[in-house]
Amino acid sequence: MNHVKALIIKFVMIAAVLLIVLTGFFDVSFMDSIWISLVLTVVAYAMGDLMIFRKTGGAAERTKRNAIATISDIVVAFLVIWLMGEALVGGNVDIITASIISALVIGAGEWFYHIYLDRSVFPEKHNHTTTAH
Repeated sequence: MNHVKALIIKFVMIAAVLLIVLTGFFDVSFMDSIWISLVLTVVAYAMGDLMIFRKTGGAAERTKRNAIATISDIVVAFLVIWLMGEALVGGNVDIITASIISALVIGAGEWFYHIYLDRSVFPEKHNHTTTAH
């Protein structure tokens, strides 16, 4: 259930950013922004959160894990938004600029999202206590 809640939070964050940036500033249709948000949520959660953030380092390396995962999320966000944007809206929009802006804003949100994941979804990474023998 924690993963479902995490996915919903991630989708809402990404959709809010893309609706503001893509739809609000670059006139991408509402549904195109939602489709991009949905695909980006699934891809970024699987790659950035489950494969990179969860598997990289231990609890003591929280900042390093967060930085690596955030950078990977920015790259993935840029690529997904750019490629899907090209496919959905073509040359009607400066999709590269829109992708860069969106990816950077999403990356800022991802930094805090990873802190949430550490505490609520991946508690094994948040446990700093050690047992003395």
